Amino acid sequence: MGTAAKPTQEHRTITVDFRDEATYFCLIADGKAFLECVIAFLLALGFQLNHKATCNGGGCLTRHSHDVRIRLGGVTIWRIQCTTCKAVFTVLPHFVLRYRHMAPEVARQALLATHGGLSLEWCAVIYHISPMALYRLVCACGHQSLVTMLTRCGLPLPPYFLVDEKHSRCLTDKVYLPTIVCGRVLWHLGYAEEASAAALTQSYQAFQRAAVHQEPTYRVRGILTDGFDSTTKSMRALFPGVRLGNCLRHALNKLPKKLAAVASPVRKALRSQFHTLLYRARQRKGVRVFALGQQLRHFADHVTHMAGTANGERVRHWFQDKKAGWYAVFEDPQMPVTSTLLDQAHNAIERKLFTMKGFHHPSGSQQAFLTGLAHLYNLVPYQRRAQHAGQCGVEVEDGRVPTRDWLLNLQILTSGGLR
Repeated sequence: MGTAAKPTQEHRTITVDFRDEATYFCLIADGKAFLECVIAFLLALGFQLNHKATCNGGGCLTRHSHDVRIRLGGVTIWRIQCTTCKAVFTVLPHFVLRYRHMAPEVARQALLATHGGLSLEWCAVIYHISPMALYRLVCACGHQSLVTMLTRCGLPLPPYFLVDEKHSRCLTDKVYLPTIVCGRVLWHLGYAEEASAAALTQSYQAFQRAAVHQEPTYRVRGILTDGFDSTTKSMRALFPGVRLGNCLRHALNKLPKKLAAVASPVRKALRSQFHTLLYRARQRKGVRVFALGQQLRHFADHVTHMAGTANGERVRHWFQDKKAGWYAVFEDPQMPVTSTLLDQAHNAIERKLFTMKGFHHPSGSQQAFLTGLAHLYNLVPYQRRAQHAGQCGVEVEDGRVPTRDWLLNLQILTSGGLR
């Protein structure tokens, strides 16, 4: 016999700024003043309460009930009710986090410390909370869409971006993190167990759907990839007609690998000459002026002369496969040229996955945890991460307790807040 599905419970929790804790404790003793303060706060924000569907919103609000949160030091939490539809709203003061047994200041400092190079365990020790509580706090941030959060912050959807699938380890299994970056902002950080075109398409589709939901007319003009076949297929499936470019830095790194049985000085010389070719191509105003195809043919002939016929043919075929992506980079001056910023973003996330052992268990919330880390990466300024990168990190995980100087630096780091 089937069980009827329970209706989804409406979210009716209101977080109200009472300026300070003393003001809140004074107001809860006076029911009329408490209601007036809450209503004034809602009116000042233009906030609409989530009444029941049958309510016309013309009813009054009255105090309904209260409870005492023992784990929060005995804080009294009041609820208010609409006299028409009987909907009940929980009023949370600003110094209480929903579903969290920690103060917002403690949560803020613990989250900020995670991007100072510490693991969940060390952050929990310093701020006197449990590692699982911090892990769940990061996952709670990860339930919010990156696209939704960034657009609410006023950032426009990126017309050009970098895309790549980086690999990581979950226990002994190799997993992939499909990543989308524009500048120093992470727009998508996914989780896939294989690097097939279908798996990558499914992951990147989360970004595409969220972007179209925010802006139905959203169109991508250019995407830079490293030329991986599965990534290219997934981008063409999700963004038909988009201009796909190939990373020039990957091209420079790939060229020496195409040369077999060649002395190191010759290999370095050819790479340097290929770098000069691409650099001069970027300085020209139009593609037709310098005839990139002709330059590549001449360079392939030069490789044949320097490294032999087999290497020359190998490089020639490689040029034919990648030439269209290089043309796309040179044709549009706004197209990204290299994937350096994407690599930097992933390296920062990868360091966190190495130190945060909570990620490495099979029943964990990998996608939520990754999205939470991406939010922290976007919200913690790059200068702050770079400034404190050498003061803490993997070295702390070798069983040595942080020194007094290091703890002082961490307190200075967290005292400034998120700017």
